[in-house]
Amino acid sequence: MPKLRVFLPIALIAGLAGGCTGEVPTLTGSQTVEAAALASPGEATPDTPAFNPFSEGPATIGRREVLQNPSVTEVMKVGTLPEMALGRADAPVTIIKYASMTCPYCRRFQLETFPVLKKEYIDTGKVRFIIREFPIGKQSGLATVALRCAAPDKYFSLYEKLMAQQAAWVSQEVRPDPIFKVAAQVGMTRAQFDSCRENRGMIAGLNWVKDRGRTLGVIGTPNFFIQGRLVKSVIGINEIREMVDPILAGRVADAEGTAKAR
Repeated sequence: MPKLRVFLPIALIAGLAGGCTGEVPTLTGSQTVEAAALASPGEATPDTPAFNPFSEGPATIGRREVLQNPSVTEVMKVGTLPEMALGRADAPVTIIKYASMTCPYCRRFQLETFPVLKKEYIDTGKVRFIIREFPIGKQSGLATVALRCAAPDKYFSLYEKLMAQQAAWVSQEVRPDPIFKVAAQVGMTRAQFDSCRENRGMIAGLNWVKDRGRTLGVIGTPNFFIQGRLVKSVIGINEIREMVDPILAGRVADAEGTAKAR
C-alpha cells in the first residue's frame, strides 16, 4: 500500500513560470455554485517562500495527506463522475491531463500539442487520453461547471472551444455570460446552463476530482499522469514521444517474445 506523507501549510504564488497554480475550496451547502470553485489562488507572504508546483519537493496548502508513488490502481480510481476520455479503453498507454480552464499553458497544449497527440497516438489506438478538471480561480470554476453541463459527446468539443476562445471569457470575477456564449456553440441552451449551475451532485463530483488530484500530488496545471507516472511540467509532443514510445516498444517486444515462446 502506498505510503502517506503529511505536509504542513504553505502559501502559493499564482502564475509561476512553467504552469498555473492555485487552490480552490470545496463546496458547502450554503455556498453558491460560483463560490465553490471558485476562490482566487493564494499569494505568498514575506514569511513563506515562493513555491514551484512543478518541483518534486513537499508542499501543499492545508494539512493534506499526499500519496507517495501511488500505484496505477490509485491513479485510476474514479468518483461519481465518469472519466472524460478519448481513444481505446484498452490502449497500451494512458495519459491523464489535469487542466484548469483559465490556464494559458493548458490552452497552448490544446492548440499546439494535442492535435499531433491525437493524430499519432489516440486515433491509432496507442493512447487513451483523459481530462480531469482542476479549476484554479472563480471563472475557471464556472467554466468547469459549464463543461460538465455539456452532453458527454460534446465535452471535448466544448473543451476545445473554451480553450481556443479563452481570451474572450477569462476574468478575475465570475462572469457567466461570456462562458455561456461559448457553451451555446455546442447547442447548450440558457435554461440548461443556468439549471446545471445549481447541480449540487455534479459540483460535489467535481470537488472530488480536484481533491483526489491533490491527494495524488497534483497542484499545478497542466500536470500529467503518463502510464501512472506523475509529470509536473509543461510538456510538448517531443516529451510525450520520449516517454510513450519506449513503453510502446516494450509492449511490442513483450508480445513478440510471448509469441516466440509459444
